[in-house]
Amino acid sequence: MTEPEVNAALAAEHGLSAEEYQKIQEVLGRTPTFTELGIFSVMWSEHCSYKNSIAVLKTLPREGESLLTGAGEENAGLVDIGDNLAVAFKIESHNHPSAVEPYQGAATGVGGIHRDIFTMGARPVASLNSLRFGSPKDPRVRYLVDGVVRGIGDYGNSFGVPTVGGEIYFEECYTGNPLVNAMSVGIVEHDKTVSATAEGEGNPVLIVGSSTGRDGIHGATFASEDLSEASEDKRPSVQVGDPFAEKLLLEATLEAIATGHVSGLQDMGAAGITSSTSEMSARGIEKHGRGGITIDLDLVPTREAGMSAYEIMLSESQERMLVVAEKGHEDEIIEVYKKWDVEARVVGRVTSDNHVRVLHHGEEVAAIPAESLVLGGGAPVYIREALEKKPETVPATLSPDQGLDLRKLALTLLSRPNIASKRWVYRQYDSMVQTNTVTPVGHTDAAVIRIRGTKKGLAMKTDCNSRYVYLNPLAGGRIAVAECARNIACSGARPLAITNCLNFGNPYKPEVYFQFMTSVQGMGDACRAFNTPVTGGNVSFYNESTHGGGRAAIYPTPTIGMIGLLDDMENLVGSTFTTEGDAIILFGDPDLKLDGSEYQVMQYATPGTDAPEIDLEHEKNLQDLLVSLAEQKLLHSAHDVSDGGLFVTLAEKSVMDEHRQLGFDVDLEDCGSGPYRVQEQLFSEAQGRVVATIAPDAARAVIEEAVRCSVPVRVIGKVVASGAAIAVDGHETLRFTTEELSAAYYDALENALHLNELP
Repeated sequence: MTEPEVNAALAAEHGLSAEEYQKIQEVLGRTPTFTELGIFSVMWSEHCSYKNSIAVLKTLPREGESLLTGAGEENAGLVDIGDNLAVAFKIESHNHPSAVEPYQGAATGVGGIHRDIFTMGARPVASLNSLRFGSPKDPRVRYLVDGVVRGIGDYGNSFGVPTVGGEIYFEECYTGNPLVNAMSVGIVEHDKTVSATAEGEGNPVLIVGSSTGRDGIHGATFASEDLSEASEDKRPSVQVGDPFAEKLLLEATLEAIATGHVSGLQDMGAAGITSSTSEMSARGIEKHGRGGITIDLDLVPTREAGMSAYEIMLSESQERMLVVAEKGHEDEIIEVYKKWDVEARVVGRVTSDNHVRVLHHGEEVAAIPAESLVLGGGAPVYIREALEKKPETVPATLSPDQGLDLRKLALTLLSRPNIASKRWVYRQYDSMVQTNTVTPVGHTDAAVIRIRGTKKGLAMKTDCNSRYVYLNPLAGGRIAVAECARNIACSGARPLAITNCLNFGNPYKPEVYFQFMTSVQGMGDACRAFNTPVTGGNVSFYNESTHGGGRAAIYPTPTIGMIGLLDDMENLVGSTFTTEGDAIILFGDPDLKLDGSEYQVMQYATPGTDAPEIDLEHEKNLQDLLVSLAEQKLLHSAHDVSDGGLFVTLAEKSVMDEHRQLGFDVDLEDCGSGPYRVQEQLFSEAQGRVVATIAPDAARAVIEEAVRCSVPVRVIGKVVASGAAIAVDGHETLRFTTEELSAAYYDALENALHLNELP
């Protein structure tokens, strides 16, 4: 095979600027080989190098007393949860692959994030996701939804890790560019963790897992460019997953780690062998001052004949990892993998010349300083121009409450795809495998799993209201973290730390970079206020498409994945009504506005001009209150007020548990006299509010605790056997049967997707 001449034009075809190509020549002191050009192109792509984001990311709070690794230092974050246990967790995107091949794009996203967890030595115990699509009216959107959901379900179910939570939203801006963010959570004992570091000169380097093919070549650069009609031609950049092979790889790897002879371990994700050799070498150099890896591609198991060095190095074939074994123990490691029918082969060794060297057919086809390839080393770092551009939205001209059919509006709101039950989705996921899941999917604010061998539980949640971020990036970033923490606290758990998946448009556009920079600032503000440091995550730029004519970006979507710790499972609090006669209480008393709300979009065809206000001090007080009340066993249920406002919160508490549907009788008193006050009371998404239920005789104690925590509280009603009634200032405004609420809430999404009409 004759390789093309390497020059500036070829570098440009690889996504490298003229300045970057010149820098590569300076690093090497010569013109790069074709293989080296491919290596630089993927490692200096946005997807791998974070060249347009790393400077901003470093402003986030990245330290905390519970953190066992620094942000970005390893494959995933690692947080101490006591009892010699730690939780490893991370969230990543697979947006571009899912846009062109939804089933495999979503499936391999799940597989890749799980590998990041078990390469830490942790066993994955839970999976979550965050999904965004265009309008369900669009046939292609329905095709994407079907493929993505099946891909997540089939891979997770086959792999044997429960999918315990997530979120799914529909907005026009995601029509041509869906978002598929996958999160994995694992548990590991402190002394059984493994670092993604190549260390120990002479130690053998092994490739383990599936053989290497041509699938996924240039997947990293594909994820670092805008989507267009030509993206359909890049299906080869989408990897193909095998969950059964990954299950064997998981068990074999954990057993290999248990031998005590695995020195380093890294998943082959984006950029495959290139990224794993480069990043492991760079960590070794950072840790010891000297390091590197030499790898012989003739020893790499391939499944296609005649693969070039360029293709082998850039392949993103799935279910592969790089293992550094202790010298003299490589045969023992190979035997462990052989036992599990997983191929393991020595392909190189750890060196001390600070280079990644690649041999092929007896020739050295690449010799690159390892640190020049990675973020924080020689990879380029840019701060782009940022310019605020107010969203092109208009204020809502509200209709007075009088004359509106509020009953019809409430039921319509409850059946909106962004609010209605996601039962059709989560029923395709196995949430009970491993038998540790204690909260039914779709029934609770946060998912909770028990930690075996202890009395503790682990709470987890993904969240982001991207409409808020679009309207006000600073407030939206703060709210994304705050709502996650509020959901964790509603379960009785204490928020610990976050991971994030930052989905934005083209960073070269000043208004997009402003959204990114400002929402990250908002996230950092909230994390510092809540003492929930950032353990790592993922940045996904170039989420734009040509759908509808012209090029449009998605709503800025900084998805938050958060974990929390429940010290005693007996303190677990559910979301739905549990006991007839319980008092219904409302925590929080903000100014009620409709801006940014789902109701305003539905009724007035505009999100308005601003996001809801957010008070971080109040949010922290509210979290502390909820955890304290749970520990005192005073809460029977707790559910935060978010999408759809107070009415939707009450309705969900009534019908979200299909097996125990109780009703409510509520009177919202002292609500003022404005012409829109009823709409605001029912449908405002004002932040910092939680609806809880308690035994009637506990009201005094709960109110005293709320006062101690500086959280406004009032009793607004009681739980009844069935039916739903809401009065405002003593005047009945809404009344439904429980069956009416349930009918509006369930099946609405499936009906909206017209699944029987899928192409």
